[in-house]
Parts: sequence; structure tokens; C-alpha cells
Amino acid sequence: MLFADAATVAAIVLAVIVVGLAKGGFVGFGALATPLLALVLPPTVAAALLLPILIVQDAVSVWNFRHEWDRWIVAWMLPGALLGILCAYFFAAWVDERAMMVALGAITLAFGAWRLWLGRGGRTTAPSTAPGWTGTLFGVAIGVTSQIAHAGGPPFQMWAAPRGLPHARFVGTQSILFAIINWVKVPTFLALGVLTRPVLLTAAALVPLAIASTYAGVWLIRRLESARFYTIVYWLMVALGVRLIWQGA
Repeated sequence: MLFADAATVAAIVLAVIVVGLAKGGFVGFGALATPLLALVLPPTVAAALLLPILIVQDAVSVWNFRHEWDRWIVAWMLPGALLGILCAYFFAAWVDERAMMVALGAITLAFGAWRLWLGRGGRTTAPSTAPGWTGTLFGVAIGVTSQIAHAGGPPFQMWAAPRGLPHARFVGTQSILFAIINWVKVPTFLALGVLTRPVLLTAAALVPLAIASTYAGVWLIRRLESARFYTIVYWLMVALGVRLIWQGA
């Protein structure tokens, strides 16, 4: 297994908890997990370790929000996401991961700050009415960033959050979409040869923590008001944008 020393164990445990809270509803946390693991593991190993854990956590999240998701959003975003995964897989040798993280971080930071500015002083902003095909374009960004670093959350938030869904429906939509995306990524990770026996054994050992942290996120998120939920989402986007820029630079 990959539990080489105390620092590695601490980083892996923290990453699993972070992803669990994200899958439970605290959207935005999840993209921090791969950069965190990359501090103690090679980036490809870090991404491979998280994939089985993400799939387990997806199952918990989908079950809890199975009646609360937006089919229209998933239908528009999923085709673009599948295309993005394929592009990231076939053109991996030409993708500058650091440059992509900096660009994604800058866009995420700017978008989160803009939405916070619009809603300053408790003002209610009008829901977005962007056409469905723009969701497909954001879906491509989800697929590319998810394949490279499991960082598909920010593009999803940029398009879905302004639509003003009830927060449980927002979380459920994200859960369904990313559950499908993570299963689609399995063949690409197998083809890359990174889902090794030590990686899978380590992931299996972390399953109880993954499930517990996801349920903790579900319990907490159902007790938040929608307005407060979206304020938290946008603040997380600002923090995540700063973190992605720092990681890439």
C-alpha cells in the first residue's frame, strides 16, 4: 500500500475527507484533493488513488440525492464532458497541466468574486437563462479538467450555480453527472496503467472513511439555507481559484 510515512498518511486521509464533504454537498472542496495528494505522491498516482474512492462516494451521494436532480442540466453537460475526457486522454502528452490549473484557477476566482459582488448586501440575483448548448461547452471543460486532476467541479459550478436551483437539487445534479463521468474515466486510467495493485489496496482501506465523510457532508448540507449555501459555494470558488493558481504557478 501507499502508507509510506506519517505525512503521506495525513495527506491521504485529509484528501479523502475533503472529497467526501464535496460529494456530500460542499461543492468546490473536491478539486483540492488531487493537488493535496500531489504534495506527497506523483500526480498520476494521486489521481489514480482518488478515482476508486470517488466512485464509492458517488454511490453514497447519488443514493441520498436520487430524487433531487435536474435532468435538463445533465443532458446538456454530459455529452461535452465525455468529449472532454477523450480529448484529455488522447492529447495528454501535449497538455500543460500547470498552465491549465492556472487558467482554471483564474477563471474560477474571477467568477466566484463576480457572483459575490452581484449578491453583496444580501441582494438576490436573477437566475441565469443561458441556453443549453453553452452547458455542453462547459461540459467539455469539465471532462478535460476531471480527467487530468479530478477538478471538474469549477466548470460545473460556473454554469449550474447561477441557475439558482434549490441547493439539494444542485447537489443531486452534480452527483449524478460526476458519478457517470468517474465511471467513464475508469477505462482511460486502466489504459494508462496507473490503477496498480498498491493503489487499489490503499483505496480499499480508505472506503470506510470515504463513506463516513460523504454522509457527514450530506447531513451538514441538508441543514443549510439555500441562500447561505450559494454564498458558501462562491466563497469556496474564490478560495479554490487562489489554490489552483498557486498550485499551477
